[in-house]
Amino acid sequence: MNKKIPLITIVLLLSMLLSSCAGVAAAQTTDSAQNENAGLLRTISVNGSGVATLTPDIAYVSIGVRTENEDAARAVAENNTLSKQVSDTIKDTGVDEQDIQTTNFSIHPEQEYGPDGKPTGEIMYVVNNTVYVTVRDLAIIGDLLNSVVAAGANTIHGIQFDVDDKNAALSAARQSAVENAEEVAEELAEAAGVTLGDVQSITTFRSDVPAPIYVERAAAPMLAESVPVSPGQMNITVQVSVVYQIQ
Repeated sequence: MNKKIPLITIVLLLSMLLSSCAGVAAAQTTDSAQNENAGLLRTISVNGSGVATLTPDIAYVSIGVRTENEDAARAVAENNTLSKQVSDTIKDTGVDEQDIQTTNFSIHPEQEYGPDGKPTGEIMYVVNNTVYVTVRDLAIIGDLLNSVVAAGANTIHGIQFDVDDKNAALSAARQSAVENAEEVAEELAEAAGVTLGDVQSITTFRSDVPAPIYVERAAAPMLAESVPVSPGQMNITVQVSVVYQIQ
């Protein structure tokens, strides 16, 4: 004889089953949320800087000759003569030949204009020859500038001072920058009531601030004595961005 299961029994079983499933789902959701919170890394980002001050021991200067003539060939010939005189003078001053590099040679026509500002119809050919000179003995720069002007140079674009070997200074500046970043991080952590953890990342960049000296082209022909030149000092600034874990 088949026995029928009462309807109320079936309802109770289904209710128990649904409750069990809901409990498991809730537990899984809670565990998942806890795991996500446990995996969330709290961090603090700070910047630090370090500065190294150096005395320049090398200089770079662009020296050129500009000539003009109605005849292009004559303009080039005149420029060649003066440029050779300038180059020889640079070497005679004590600069090694390998430290003299031609960076520009150009020739182009220029329209002449009258006092009324209107074109005269005459064409002048302009020739430029520029060399980039590395000066390793800063004591000779003044005499060098005076000598090349006397030899025919009439375009001196500027002097840029630098330090030949900056490795030791950069290392010290980086160390100082990291220490500065750590000091800032500790101060912020104390103010926020948290504790610093491990370093998560570090990025760095630097900027050099040399001491440039410029000699205007218009003033170059008037140089009569050794040019007074002071290399001064230059600063190398290293900046770091550090990310710390906080607890």
